Amino acid sequence: MDRARINEGVRRMRFEDLLGRHERGELGQEAAAEMLGISDRTFRRWRDRVADEGVAGLCDRRLAPSPRRADAAEIARMLDLYRTTYSDFNVKHFHEQMVKRHNYTLGYTVTKVRLHAAGLVRPATKRSSHRRKRPRRPMVGMMLHQDASTHAWLPGGALHDLVVTMDDATSEIYSAFLVEEEGTASTFQGLAEVVAAHGLFCSFYTDRGSHYFYTPEAGGKVSKTQLTQVGRALKQLGIEHIAAYSPQARGRSERVFGTLQGRLPKDLALAGVTTVEGANRWLADTYIAQHNAQFAAPAEQEGSGFVPDRAGLWREILCVQEDRTVGNDNTVKWRNRSLQLPASPLRPHFVKASVRVHEYPHGHLAVFLGPHRLADFDAEGAVIDTTKIAA
Repeated sequence: MDRARINEGVRRMRFEDLLGRHERGELGQEAAAEMLGISDRTFRRWRDRVADEGVAGLCDRRLAPSPRRADAAEIARMLDLYRTTYSDFNVKHFHEQMVKRHNYTLGYTVTKVRLHAAGLVRPATKRSSHRRKRPRRPMVGMMLHQDASTHAWLPGGALHDLVVTMDDATSEIYSAFLVEEEGTASTFQGLAEVVAAHGLFCSFYTDRGSHYFYTPEAGGKVSKTQLTQVGRALKQLGIEHIAAYSPQARGRSERVFGTLQGRLPKDLALAGVTTVEGANRWLADTYIAQHNAQFAAPAEQEGSGFVPDRAGLWREILCVQEDRTVGNDNTVKWRNRSLQLPASPLRPHFVKASVRVHEYPHGHLAVFLGPHRLADFDAEGAVIDTTKIAA
């Protein structure tokens, strides 16, 4: 016999004894209730139950099976699926997949309780608030975060960097993709995706990685005057660049990465995605919208801090820019490649001319003489026929 029914039997015997003494005038109602450890009102309610239903009225109604209790077979199916397929999922993610993939109708709470009772999931420890969170910006477009997380995102265990650009006001992800290693190109790619879709924004919050800032002394303040390629581009676009000086300062993006590390590798595996190219297509086409629908918070204020770049200047700003001098063979040397300048109506050749090379996030190149675009090149350094591309 379980403990609850033993307790009920003891309670019933004690109450019958005290009720008899009360009815014989040996005990007052208050004294009997106090001896049972209950209130006067509860004693009267139990006395009335015995009068109406007999001793059976003292049965604990909580021990009777609820007509709304979860189906035992469905609970068993859920537990079996967790053991065999979803053992590394947290409860919330597991419940979502059960509803989505297995026609599961039971609620999240009963699922969590049953998983805890079966010893398959350990209840989360309650955390005390260590410090107050920094208030969000009130409108979208006022501040964006960009950060990367190295993790085994794809099946097989290989490490890649997931580069995420998100809004401070809502935690909405605007851009997310995998690369071998984060750097200047991945930063420009994330920024270009955001600006193309939403416009220019007010400020950009990042860590002090070497592709974001020059730091004259290790662990010290970043330079405000010596700019990286990213710093130069942000300055040209009029976007404030803010450096984070502690992991806690990036808490908002760190929490997003905690969610992504817990969910994204499992979702990629369930979707059958095994390559970086496939993962990036799936992130853009499927996952980002689903993530934002579930996790993004509403902005405190309506409106937007985004401003459209109607001239499209960002296309030539969000790239690596460096000056070069044209060689005697009318070529420009660029990182172990020789860019042969084609014939131009501007002049017979450009030997000794100072030109500017643009390297775009996806690898192709362009050479400029002042405002004149002399040629486009693919990532290998071969000239691109821009007239055919335009056609």
